[in-house]
Amino acid sequence: MSVQIDAPIEVVPAEAPNDSVAAVSAAVETVASHLHPVASYDLADHPLPTGREEVWRFTPLKRLRGLLQGGDAQGEVEVAVDAPQGVTVSRIGAEEARALGGPAPVDRVAALAAAHAGHVTFVDVAAEAQLDAPVVITVTGTGAERAYGNLVVRVGAFAKAIVVLEHRGSAVYAGNTTLLVGDGAQVEFAGLQLWEDDAVHGGQTSIVVGRDAEVRTISASLGGDLVRLVETAEFSGPGGAVEQLGLYFVDADQHIEHRLFVDHNAPKTRSNVDYRGALQGEGAHSVWIGDVLIRKVAEGIETYESNKNLVLTDGCRADSVPNLEIETGDIAGAGHASTTGRFDDEQLFYLRSRGIDEAEARRLVVHGFFADIIRRIGVAGVEERLLEAVEAELRVNVGLPTSSAV
Repeated sequence: MSVQIDAPIEVVPAEAPNDSVAAVSAAVETVASHLHPVASYDLADHPLPTGREEVWRFTPLKRLRGLLQGGDAQGEVEVAVDAPQGVTVSRIGAEEARALGGPAPVDRVAALAAAHAGHVTFVDVAAEAQLDAPVVITVTGTGAERAYGNLVVRVGAFAKAIVVLEHRGSAVYAGNTTLLVGDGAQVEFAGLQLWEDDAVHGGQTSIVVGRDAEVRTISASLGGDLVRLVETAEFSGPGGAVEQLGLYFVDADQHIEHRLFVDHNAPKTRSNVDYRGALQGEGAHSVWIGDVLIRKVAEGIETYESNKNLVLTDGCRADSVPNLEIETGDIAGAGHASTTGRFDDEQLFYLRSRGIDEAEARRLVVHGFFADIIRRIGVAGVEERLLEAVEAELRVNVGLPTSSAV
């Protein structure tokens, strides 16, 4: 089933919010921190940044091209959804979307998207559905003007689903995405930023993991002039698990920024974050900020976050800041790691000693660096797309012919 959201479509009323989501949200106290602003739909709670704030200090604000100022949309994006049986696609209003119980924006850009998108694209996977094909949501920019998008994906209890959200084309785009995962469900969610070189993309993806649910996400940023994404995860009950994978390839004068916040607000929950990036060219700049909050109620949790950056040329900058905020001593395990470095000389020497020229040896090292994480995604179509995209980047960056094989 393929649905073009820009065409008129019947509005399906949203169901009542998940009781466990609402209960946990009411029970958990608000924790103020310079690392993760308080969630709110009110734009007054997200003032225009100056660049001195902790959450904005790495971002080149002038390159956002007016995205922070807000105002009505000047351009538009086309949204299309290809969904199998067991999935309902509709447009709902902003108030209906909030009633579903998802988190409010922690980011000004996401708050602007929620305020100005006009409608919410609602993708609803029925409880206990076992989808035989992925849900593919394609957002296509049609011009380099400001546009907004608001998307809610709900996966019912004990369902099993794969959801792919792909961004392409040209736009100055503010997006707000919410993923609500029911109790016992299993979800694979891929967010692909494959924009044209002139695109600007900011926004937030918020994930709520149900009791005993399992969620794996992949965020891949391989295009655009500036991409700044916030991804948050929280739990609506004990026993939930989330794995967040990510990769990015930053070219000359490109800015790619990923900011992650995992809120362990329920006991016996698990999280694992693994992001990897490569940089090449003068002015290439990557930013990765990871923050895990372990609340007092989150006893027996287990968490780990890791970020690795591979610098291919001079003139690059990689900022990587992992954080842990721990409010209880009763945890199964918590840790973080961050590395930034050049090629491993021993790996290069090993390959060259076996007759492989330097350019091909470098390509193989970078390919292995990314392939290790891509092959953990578990979605064949997404894995193939990302491997092809990485290979395209490598052919340009090390000057290999387009016929070079993997």
